[in-house]
Amino acid sequence: MSEVLNFTRTAEDTLWAVIASVGRTTRIAEIYPNRTAALADRAWREQQVRAYEGLLRSCRQKPPRYSVAPIRRQDLPRAWRPLPALGFLRGQFI
Repeated sequence: MSEVLNFTRTAEDTLWAVIASVGRTTRIAEIYPNRTAALADRAWREQQVRAYEGLLRSCRQKPPRYSVAPIRRQDLPRAWRPLPALGFLRGQFI
């Protein structure tokens, strides 16, 4: 075997994250293998926030803002879990 093989790194370790932000706190809401799926999830989450805007106001809960960004698999926190649509459970932002 005198031949040198070149291994190119594939983009499979790059994922697309939907990121929820409330004030200075940010959490990864969900991850997807492609940007299109992440954008669709972000749109759905924003629609849910609009639908429950009255509830959020009555609970004095700030509505989460959502964005989409690339993330590497190794940058995910070990105990990461997906967030609910509105980004909080039992009145607390997760």
